[in-house]
Amino acid sequence: MKTIIEIAWKNVWRNKIRSIIVINSITVGLIGGIFYLAFSNGMVQSQVASSIKTEISNIEIHNRKYLVNDETKYSIKNTEQIVIQLKNVKGIASVSTRLKSMGMISSATTGAGIILNGIDINNEIKTTDVFEKIIDGNYFKKEIRNPIVISKKLADKLKVKVGSKIVVTLQNMNDEITYGALRIIGIYKTDNANFDIYNAFVVKKDLARLISYQGTEATEIAILLKHNELTDSVTAKLNNIFTEQISNKEVVIQSWKQIQPILEMMNNMTIQFTLIFVIIILIALSFGIINTMLMAIMERIREIGMLMAIGMSKVKVFIMIMMETVFLSFTGGLLGIIISWVLVKITFQTGIDLSVFGEGLNSWGYSSFIRPNINTIYYFIVTLLVIITAMFASILPARKALKLIPSEAIRQDV
Repeated sequence: MKTIIEIAWKNVWRNKIRSIIVINSITVGLIGGIFYLAFSNGMVQSQVASSIKTEISNIEIHNRKYLVNDETKYSIKNTEQIVIQLKNVKGIASVSTRLKSMGMISSATTGAGIILNGIDINNEIKTTDVFEKIIDGNYFKKEIRNPIVISKKLADKLKVKVGSKIVVTLQNMNDEITYGALRIIGIYKTDNANFDIYNAFVVKKDLARLISYQGTEATEIAILLKHNELTDSVTAKLNNIFTEQISNKEVVIQSWKQIQPILEMMNNMTIQFTLIFVIIILIALSFGIINTMLMAIMERIREIGMLMAIGMSKVKVFIMIMMETVFLSFTGGLLGIIISWVLVKITFQTGIDLSVFGEGLNSWGYSSFIRPNINTIYYFIVTLLVIITAMFASILPARKALKLIPSEAIRQDV
């Protein structure tokens, strides 16, 4: 067997130019496929991370009725007690309570529908990163009466800036329309244009006063975990802790996967679709490998016939041809994987700036700064796919060799 392997390796390099061309084709194909895999994964992971840190957190708790009809009166009972229990759960990094109200925001120019988020500033800073997205003004650092933070997209629509006064129209707890004058203290911009256009932030007590809200409860409890991988286990743990409230239909505990199932679907399917893309590349490359090996067989008809004539079995001939194909494919595959690994590592550190397409990407919730990334396991999967492709690609050339009749093959002058 060792001799056959040595012969197969030497046969690969009998025609160096042809072998190098095939190896380079495999290398370039895998670099493109693996980098596309890493880039797609990086885009989705960036969107997931941005959604968790900026918008929805890892887990949210609501009153069941609030999810059906998002009115402020459907708040979470015993909010303070629930928060105390949450802070004792292992894996939870921070907890923030919010009072939300739907309404209209108006300037002297125009108006728009918004979700007014009444927040506890100190806890919100620990839970979300909106304060890091401020591009003008500040995030409730100055103590002024009735401050509000809005997005750049909303500010552009309303034609307002930091220091401008705006009016919000809300429904109070008595189902009456109420108005409030607020002053813009900060303007933020996230990677999600759809989030930006609808969300504005005020101090929780200011919103409570505007809508005549007397309680201390919240309509939403946002939970940030120490690691996103803990999402499923902590969600299950919270469902056990608050079994009574859940059975009484008082609260609903949802992970980000349940709140935004499309995001979870994209997260799961991106790798699968991209692996299919890599498989298509390998199938296309396999035709080149088959063609190369058939040419190699045609050039060596007399040689193969002679080997068979002096006693080499058909099994050994088959193994020799198969090993040549595997060596050819594996050499290109190994080079492609090594170069891809280096390329992914470099671009992960430096990032890829797509700010020229920023507006379009943000409208779909994607960041314009991508860090390609891929789990190490996928390098092994691609390596396995290369070997499998090589083995299938070797079947046709090997069968061609096995059909040779030694006495006829020796007389051929190819």
